[in-house]
Amino acid sequence: MEQQKNERIHVLVLTFPAQGHINPMLEFSKRLASKGLNVAFIIPISEPTKSLHSTNDETSSIKIEHISDGFEGVDTNELSLDVYFELFRVSVTKSLTNFIEQHQSSQDNPAKVLVYDSIVPWVLDLAIQHGMHGASFFTQSCTVSAVYHHVHRQGTVKLPLAYSQGQGHVSVPPVLSNLRLNDLPSFVADVDAYPALLKLVLGQFSNVTRAKWLLFNSFTELELEVVQWMGSQCPALTIGPTIPSMYLDQRIEHDKDFGLSLFKPDDADTCIEWLDSKDADSVVYVAFGSLASLGEEQMEEIAIGLKRMKSNFLWVVRESEEKKLPCNFMQELELLGDKGLVVKWCNQLQVLSHGSVGCFMTHCGWNSTMEGLSLGVPMVVMPQWTDQPTNAAFIAEVWKVGVRVSANEKGIVTGEEIESCVNQVMGGERGKEIKENSLKWRERARIAMEEGGSSDNNIRDFANSIVDMYKQ
Repeated sequence: MEQQKNERIHVLVLTFPAQGHINPMLEFSKRLASKGLNVAFIIPISEPTKSLHSTNDETSSIKIEHISDGFEGVDTNELSLDVYFELFRVSVTKSLTNFIEQHQSSQDNPAKVLVYDSIVPWVLDLAIQHGMHGASFFTQSCTVSAVYHHVHRQGTVKLPLAYSQGQGHVSVPPVLSNLRLNDLPSFVADVDAYPALLKLVLGQFSNVTRAKWLLFNSFTELELEVVQWMGSQCPALTIGPTIPSMYLDQRIEHDKDFGLSLFKPDDADTCIEWLDSKDADSVVYVAFGSLASLGEEQMEEIAIGLKRMKSNFLWVVRESEEKKLPCNFMQELELLGDKGLVVKWCNQLQVLSHGSVGCFMTHCGWNSTMEGLSLGVPMVVMPQWTDQPTNAAFIAEVWKVGVRVSANEKGIVTGEEIESCVNQVMGGERGKEIKENSLKWRERARIAMEEGGSSDNNIRDFANSIVDMYKQ
């Protein structure tokens, strides 16, 4: 701990109940606690004892609170996105209001700040109604946020005619230039494909001028031009990378894991034991996050590519995705000896930081992107949707820490293409350059979170401004 906790100073942090949102907001909460603040981390979730797993005691510096999301006994898979988000808003408005009122009545000095997930902007209204300031926490990159901000203001991204011919670039003034159509977030590139989700991501900026702070899970050096522009528009603070301190500055004692998971990592020990048996930089780690769902044909091509390549591989296939594996793949895997391992889930940070892992094949979710960058692991990127195409473009073309696969005319990435891209990253001159760049960004990420680093300074200033509120 960096300083003694001041029990008088309270902060409430509300996350959206998805793993990719819980992880960064939970780590930010630990950072606030390390600055001496008393943090309550609030998760709207049904049956928390069944669906939320504590992986260790590393959340002990903060208080985990559960409120109802209104879906007790409801199969949310049967709901449309519009219905889900509306029911979530109505239910959480009620349960969060009750929580805030109970908190305020039970504390001599109740919280003056509510940090909330940016995709639930209506929470800001509740904070203001209860005399609190709001801090909107963006779990995507500053670049993607800038795209959404622009589209929210303009109503559309005006694409040039050249796009109908598959040519040209689109400039999103004033800070984003030369983004190709397939580099844009999918909700923007095809505005008719995901209307409910487009409404959700643009809604992040519906009342953003009323928030006292905007917090971004990034670091200034990573997206300098965009960060500077965002800062000229609103009170924006970069506070990332939001991964456990052990993997960055090592200033928060025992912070080795996120601590809460919607998935049970049954295969954690198996993964590490298997990795321990492999040579340095000899393993390709393949994982597509907690939400991505690939088609059977794509799964088959990945299997083909992994079998063909010389490298060893560790492939995370969620239980819901296992039925898409080729019918004879697991039997064929046994014939390959100890070359490959397929697991349902694992501790990604432990895997990426292991010396035997030389390449990360990823869907480019922002959390995975930040973890790969922060741990200096070269990447093969295969984006699927939402912000992933933009992240992939920056990985391959701006930060130059990976190779982006190319899909065929059917939109499928072939096994041959996967093998070729992995070989580029795992060897040769290009692989050497990518590795050098990866290590440079790892160092910059560490420095950003060290004492006096750009993100550490922003977190310190944010915490100090909260402390000052109690002095007024």
